[in-house]
Amino acid sequence: MMLWNKPINKDTMLDDECGKSLPALTVFALSIRYMMDALFKEAKTRVDVLNEKDIYWVLTVPAIWNDSAKHFMRLAAHEAGIEKEKLTIALEPEVASILCRHAKLHNEGIGGISALQLGKKYLVVDAGGGTIDMTVHEVCFGGALKELHKATGGPWGGTMVDKAFLDFIAELIGKDALNGLKDQHKEDYIDLISEFEITKRNRNLQSDGRVTIRIPQAMVELVNHFKRQPLQNIIQNSCHAKTIELAKDKLRLDYGLVRIFFKESIDKIVEHVSELLKTPEAKGVDTILMVGGFSESTLLQDAMRKGFHTLKIIVPSDAGLAVLKGAVMFGQRRTFIKERVSKFTYGINITTPFDEKKHPVDKRKELDIGVRCADIFEVMVKAGQRLVVGEKQYTQEMRIGDKKQSHVCFRIYTTEKTDVKFVTDAGCTQIGSVILPVSGSGLNRSIVVRALFGGTEIMVEIEDKSTGCITRTYIDCLS
Repeated sequence: MMLWNKPINKDTMLDDECGKSLPALTVFALSIRYMMDALFKEAKTRVDVLNEKDIYWVLTVPAIWNDSAKHFMRLAAHEAGIEKEKLTIALEPEVASILCRHAKLHNEGIGGISALQLGKKYLVVDAGGGTIDMTVHEVCFGGALKELHKATGGPWGGTMVDKAFLDFIAELIGKDALNGLKDQHKEDYIDLISEFEITKRNRNLQSDGRVTIRIPQAMVELVNHFKRQPLQNIIQNSCHAKTIELAKDKLRLDYGLVRIFFKESIDKIVEHVSELLKTPEAKGVDTILMVGGFSESTLLQDAMRKGFHTLKIIVPSDAGLAVLKGAVMFGQRRTFIKERVSKFTYGINITTPFDEKKHPVDKRKELDIGVRCADIFEVMVKAGQRLVVGEKQYTQEMRIGDKKQSHVCFRIYTTEKTDVKFVTDAGCTQIGSVILPVSGSGLNRSIVVRALFGGTEIMVEIEDKSTGCITRTYIDCLS
């Protein structure tokens, strides 16, 4: 969640529960390395020989993450020991959709996703623990998929339900007692959350009844310490006396109370789906595919079926594993996705001949090739533009501006506005850069810049016209 919609760079720090700091890049790299080592350990029990260099890695991320977050994950994977040529960043709702489109899912029925005909549209809801990703896909020739609407969503996943539960516990026993449990008895605190995780998966929450949550003894003692009365008395004197029962080391909560913990999360998901279905791109959608661990919640499923009763709701078996399994398929065939939609307008910083009639004086810049206007926003792709995967969306030949120039630097900018003229305009943000060497000297030099925006990361290709040398690289979105 820390990578969603937040500024991040190579030096971003993370604090642990004790207040100790480590570089976020190191934390993520070690996490990835741990999963790699676990894979190798398991693989050795199944195959005689496994060469790490023979493995192609697919790292999945939420589709609503920005370019900086995706590039951060690439750097973390590299620090973990994955070669850049052996790694693909995949978008979670896409790979889950790929699995459901091509795998034979035993419970999806005759009218499942795999049965959708050419040209059919469906909405994908990837409901995970942290973020909720949504997009609209269309079935293309040969079973490939095309994105029709840019990925949208928000932080409304299972962790929002966890927060509602912990807020309730804090209200019941007091913040001091809950913080004491978290700070002084971490294992017990984690056990409490794990107990609630089991409750979240209860398939009967939409009916009447009660769930049982085991509470740690440390929590009971902390309540006695801070409240000066036993937990039983606190419950009996609270407004929840009719919906909570304490039985030794167990809390019994009414299903109705537990449903309240889910309400905000589910309401936001349903509301966002409703708004997405009103867009022109979603016209003709008659199916919603629900994937991700949170999609296994019967409360969420029921809310979706009630809110969109005219649409078919498909939840594959093991919805929580759809992303993992789909990522394997995507790694084997990365042409499953034919087309995506640009979230933003992307551009680069260029100079043009200075025109005193239309250019502001403060943009006037003298170069060896003449007087130029600096900071011009050159559009590469526009927001909402359809991006064919593998095709170059931008090609431009450019002259080298200074005789002694040995490198070229392209700064990439994004904006949601349509009237940006300069990269210094309000609403225009630099997201990354590319720095590459150029050969020779003098003014009779030029390069050709090409950019591919259809992939999950932005790829730039620069050709030195004097040597014919072509360099390809991903945009450094953390510079």
